[in-house]
Amino acid sequence: MVGNRWQLPCNSTRGGRGLAFWADVETIEGWTGRNFMTTNAMVGIGLEDRLGFVAGMSAAMRTLEGVLKEIAATNIPVLLIGESGTGKEMFARRLHVLSQRSGEPLSRIACAAMNSATFAAELGLNPKNNGDGAAGGAGSIFFDEISELDAACQRSLLYALPDGIEESRRGSLIARLISATNRNLDEEVHAGRFRNELYYRINGVCLRLPPLRERKDDIPLLVEFMLTKHAAQFGRPRPALTPRTLRVFLEHSWPGNIRELENSVKKIVALGDERLAVEELETTPREAMIAAHAPEARGYSLKAAARAASREAEREMILKALAHTRWNRKRAAQELQISYKSLLYKLKQIGVRDTGAN
Repeated sequence: MVGNRWQLPCNSTRGGRGLAFWADVETIEGWTGRNFMTTNAMVGIGLEDRLGFVAGMSAAMRTLEGVLKEIAATNIPVLLIGESGTGKEMFARRLHVLSQRSGEPLSRIACAAMNSATFAAELGLNPKNNGDGAAGGAGSIFFDEISELDAACQRSLLYALPDGIEESRRGSLIARLISATNRNLDEEVHAGRFRNELYYRINGVCLRLPPLRERKDDIPLLVEFMLTKHAAQFGRPRPALTPRTLRVFLEHSWPGNIRELENSVKKIVALGDERLAVEELETTPREAMIAAHAPEARGYSLKAAARAASREAEREMILKALAHTRWNRKRAAQELQISYKSLLYKLKQIGVRDTGAN
């Protein structure tokens, strides 16, 4: 950890602490009192800073993983959008490990903790650094909650980004940009809180991370991984969960997403008793959880919420069609029953640019 920034070691895909491996899971023990079967499920676990990445089995996660692999080899900036706790930082790490820059550092900048002076130093814009700041290397930079940057920091970042003409200009960033936010940046731009030109510079490809309530098929895999992880961490036996606990886990709406799920699993392992964790989930008022996700709770009008839902449904259909056709846009247009030109326009709208074959 360096200041408000961490760096992954350069050997992130080789041996030692940065090892990444794949486990071919045939059965997962302990679910509903019998083996929970998966069809040769490939669960990707990247061991980085004691955190893990589990490739989901849900349709939403399979689609997201497919897009991630398509764009990993490119240098296109990626914007990750998702609620708090959906794993944006883990996806940033995954993108970096899959990229051609995996042998270089991945730097994280906590945007909420930045002011104009510290941010300029993080980007290597301090004259004393001669433009050679750590974040300015050839690896990747993860801007965590980029919407938290104030106007001065946004201006500094815009200045640091290469414009395609002066690629070698002193102070220009040569790292791959990965940004994340839990806010609607379109609304932030319209409200004047986020610079329009910066938004389009960081939004080469926009990926929406689904909340856990939309990918409940992944809960068994996530819980299995977390139980094993924290049992080893605490030096305790790995508990076998009861059917009641599993039912509660699958029925809960998880407003805190994966972070909330992991806290519950960690509590079960640490206490050796699942009753307390289950009782806390069962006593959470369902109305409060629903209200937390209601449009008005985020300051949307009903009309705006309907438009957002329509856009999101359209986006999911387009990405699924592209994944199904291996990113052949002409075939995808036929499947979607729209013209090829209309598909290209919609791809531009949702922030996907020429990542597949014609």
